[in-house]
Amino acid sequence: MKTNNLTSLSEHLDLQYGKRGTETREKYEEGFESFKLGAMLQELRKEKGLTQEQLAEKCGTTKTYISRIENDASDIRLSTLMRIIREGLGGHLNISVDLN
Repeated sequence: MKTNNLTSLSEHLDLQYGKRGTETREKYEEGFESFKLGAMLQELRKEKGLTQEQLAEKCGTTKTYISRIENDASDIRLSTLMRIIREGLGGHLNISVDLN
């Protein structure tokens, strides 16, 4: 039986960006987490049936700012994230830390 030369995602990232702990890899990981946050907020907003403008109005910010967060073009303060989730989406933010 022939085996394929498949590379795992972890192996690919190691080759492309270096091992975890290197500056290049950590920069990649930070960017990916920011992307995931924006995608998650966009998905939650859509599940609630809200436009960016409606969400912005509910949590006291602007449509432009919501768009920038969803499209990974803006850093977001923790207090702003909490307000968006609490006031805009009616949820609660839970944070975990992985030290591995």
